[in-house]
Amino acid sequence: MKKLLVFVPLCLLILFSCQQTKRPVLKSNWGDYKKAYAWLSRQNDSAFYYFNKIVSSSRDSLQIAMAYNNMAVIQSDAGDDFGAQESLSLSLKFLDEKNARDRSCLANDYNELGMTSFNLKNEDAAIAFYDQAIRFTDDSLRISVILNNKANAYQQKKDYPYALKLYSSVIRQTGTNGSGYARILTNMATTKWLADPRYHAAPELLKALNIRTREKDLWGQNSSFAHLADYYLPSQPDSALFYARAMLDVARRLKSPDDQLEALEKLVRVAGPADARQYFIRYQHLGDSVQAARKAAKNQFALIRYGVEKNKIDNLRLQKDNTEKKYQLFKQGVLLYSSLFLLTAGSVFAAWWYRKRKRRLERQAQEKIRENQLRTSKKVHDVVANGLYRMMSEIENQVDLDKEHLLDRIEEMYEKSRDISYDEPWLSGQDFHTLVSALLSSFATDQVRVALVGNTEALWKAVSVTVRQELYYILQELMVNMKKHSRAANVAILFERHDHRIRIHYGDDGVGIPKNAPHKNGLNNTGNRIKVIRGSIIFDNNAGKGLGIQIAFPTA
Repeated sequence: MKKLLVFVPLCLLILFSCQQTKRPVLKSNWGDYKKAYAWLSRQNDSAFYYFNKIVSSSRDSLQIAMAYNNMAVIQSDAGDDFGAQESLSLSLKFLDEKNARDRSCLANDYNELGMTSFNLKNEDAAIAFYDQAIRFTDDSLRISVILNNKANAYQQKKDYPYALKLYSSVIRQTGTNGSGYARILTNMATTKWLADPRYHAAPELLKALNIRTREKDLWGQNSSFAHLADYYLPSQPDSALFYARAMLDVARRLKSPDDQLEALEKLVRVAGPADARQYFIRYQHLGDSVQAARKAAKNQFALIRYGVEKNKIDNLRLQKDNTEKKYQLFKQGVLLYSSLFLLTAGSVFAAWWYRKRKRRLERQAQEKIRENQLRTSKKVHDVVANGLYRMMSEIENQVDLDKEHLLDRIEEMYEKSRDISYDEPWLSGQDFHTLVSALLSSFATDQVRVALVGNTEALWKAVSVTVRQELYYILQELMVNMKKHSRAANVAILFERHDHRIRIHYGDDGVGIPKNAPHKNGLNNTGNRIKVIRGSIIFDNNAGKGLGIQIAFPTA
């Protein structure tokens, strides 16, 4: 967990660090900034709204970068690390590495990217981002914070010697007192104990706890209680139980659900059977509440961005209309003065040129509209229509409806439909053979048996993400048509690879395809997708006795 390793965001060290430059904040947006910061510690969704409003309306690049950085912190606190990384990437686009006024925000952005990468279990990326953050700051206090975070990443990688080396370099700058010293002392003692379970870490951990108690540092006490509970767990369960209870009490005062969950998990492990059961029930209830709250937060952030972007698009449309009107007036003036100088010949030429250009632009615009309509229609059919049909099929064959599973599926459809205008492949980084297995198996019911052969991880290694995505929708279309029309009881799909080609054999014992049956949108889309992946499809139709389909395509 983030608190267990005592990570420190730079924005908590210096709240307005991005603003400590000589670059002025535009007066037109200062009111929104004051509102955003006023809501930051009370109601994050309102703060997110005003920061996003700044992003959409400001013309100052540093101001926009600052807003994106704060939005990322809010998203990360809500558990949306992927969304936070997206906001941080946008923030970096508005910063200039050569501009000294942007260095503070650059350091903040890279430090936050390091922490979100760590949360996503990518320690190597986190370390690289921390190195970038150090490049853009000369402040010794901020460097010590970043080095602490970097050492935590090495500790998680189990590179304890290098982690201790970094901690040692930081502790020399912190003195022998204060919260900073207690933080590094805790991390060093824990790392030494992890490297050698025989190491007696209790004196250092207790010393850090005393400092934090004296300074009324609740977050620090929460960390100390967590480390002490872990340290005593193998040898002194009673002490571990005491510190786990202390951690739970502080986590409640801090209103930190993540730390409450961690404390409850420790209590389940060390408490007696009766108490452990009560702690486990509380752990389950709190965990469900946290997950529901995080899903709601992600959706709320998305809706806020959608609303602001919609207003921005409306404003751009109005600007476009005004520009077109000005252009029309300008063009009319040119035509008028040209007619005075060129008389009849000039007027005829100008009119002919205008009509020709207008027809060409209209033709191009219509072609662009048709192209966008076809692409959008194709995506709606594949992503929404077939996805909903698949969901309906699963719900139809469930005896007991799992509400949580249904909500997850609806959320998945929402995310896909929301991103339907983007062209980036959505399968990148996912286990494709598992996705294919889940897709095809989801059409199996008590009346329809679906058998898969040869769908292994190794089969898809050399296949690009784009080809995988096209193939996913091809298979989905075949299974939807089977469900709708075939009346089959048995379906078999065989996957095999020969040299640099993959072959897929589909067969069912349904009614087949009637002769002279027209191809509708689904089969037309399937044919287009086959062309995209440079493949071929052959239908072996035996009306009344089943259907066989052969699909082949190159792996590269």
